[in-house]
Amino acid sequence: MQDDKNLSEIEIQNQKIIENKELNIWEALIPVVILMAMLAYNIFFVEGQEWFGSYTNQIILLLGGVSAAIVGFFNKVSLSKMFDEIIENLKSILIPIAILFLVGALAGTWLLSGVIPAMVYYGLQVLSPEIFLPASLIICAIISIATGSSWTTSATVGIALIGIGTALGIHPGMIAGAVISGAYFGDKMSPLSDTTNLAPAMAGTDLFTHIRYMTLTTVPTIILTLIVFGILSVSTETTGSADLSQLLASINNTFNITPWLFLVPAAVIVLILLKTKPLVALASGVLIAALFAFIFQPEILLEVADSKLAAVARSIFTDTQITTENKKLNDLFYAGGMKGMLSTIFLVVCAMIFGGILDAIGALARITRGLLSFASSIFGLFASTVISCLGLNTIASDQYLAIVIPGKMFKKAYDDKGLAPENLSRTLEDSGTVTSVLIPWNTCGAYQSSVLGVSVADYFIYAIFNWLSPFTTLLFAALRIKIKMMTSKSTVSIAS
Repeated sequence: MQDDKNLSEIEIQNQKIIENKELNIWEALIPVVILMAMLAYNIFFVEGQEWFGSYTNQIILLLGGVSAAIVGFFNKVSLSKMFDEIIENLKSILIPIAILFLVGALAGTWLLSGVIPAMVYYGLQVLSPEIFLPASLIICAIISIATGSSWTTSATVGIALIGIGTALGIHPGMIAGAVISGAYFGDKMSPLSDTTNLAPAMAGTDLFTHIRYMTLTTVPTIILTLIVFGILSVSTETTGSADLSQLLASINNTFNITPWLFLVPAAVIVLILLKTKPLVALASGVLIAALFAFIFQPEILLEVADSKLAAVARSIFTDTQITTENKKLNDLFYAGGMKGMLSTIFLVVCAMIFGGILDAIGALARITRGLLSFASSIFGLFASTVISCLGLNTIASDQYLAIVIPGKMFKKAYDDKGLAPENLSRTLEDSGTVTSVLIPWNTCGAYQSSVLGVSVADYFIYAIFNWLSPFTTLLFAALRIKIKMMTSKSTVSIAS
């Protein structure tokens, strides 16, 4: 695979998981059980998720690595062997880390140049009371694709849509379901999303191959979701009017909104279609957006910093806040730049350290063999992955851990079955990313319900895209629809 020039540099090296005949299955599970216990303790007994501050999950992963090292010592594994495996793991994520930094820079420059505000501005104008629910889904999907964040989409436009829809007499659970379905579709499909970068990084494929392969299950799921919301919208009586004039006026008064700004995302899309390497495509998006900021938003640049060049640099490297006269928009018009990606990158590093030690002591090989005994078929492997992601979302209460831990632990199993890595990355997203919002005590579920003012129980059934996605990926696996298999040089797709 290393000789295939069509593969992106985001691919994680295929490392051989180490066997250790001294280790039994119960010893191999000790670090995993300890990790799960610490996560559960943090969820249920530590108020406000402040056990280790804002880096709780990262520290817990490191402590899990320490417990794995102790198990290794008792099974004749040297410290140098553990360090060697950790270093190999960290080497394999250098390119993904670079891409994550570029994603942060892209979000900052797209905000500063007015690209994201323009998408919000034109997206809001398609809203109509007669098609409120499907329109809300589409708007949230567009904004979430542009920002790469379901959280900021819900906290800004989502709040506005809840207010408008409630005034029209639509059930809040329906509105929240449409907002969440669209927001998580966009988050899942956006190259700016941290989870969309994490999944291929853990599985060992590249970002854009992952996104293209996800469309096979994601597009049918969102189309079915859109149809259902279309039916609900037609059958729901509405009253009042959707007045978005204040939101639109605030955006227009703050930014120079013009259709020319869409040339920036168009250029990135063209580069993606031309199969340009992710680093080049994303870096180009940053540079073009920076240029457009000088051209279209000179006043904004001087508001952000003392000089225009300093403002662009700030949007790339640190956080940028654009304040408007409408408080609902201020959270949306914020970007963390490269600095905002540090927490995610730290999480990836800690996960790779934990996984590296598990590799070194032979725990992953032992656990994988145990899992494979319950997943002898390809469908069984997909089902085991889905169950693992759902379990981690429930127990660990964090969608990132629901991606990085199964991604690391199942990678070799997919390789052994001859499955292309994008099968794993897609399954991680279909079952890990989107289901986190369906669990009340998960960070995503708690956040969305508090921000939108709608309980998880009220929106659960209407978050159609989120609960339907795991079923779709299992259906594709059961019927062998477009399942990519590896060959010596490339991958091939098999259909039923």
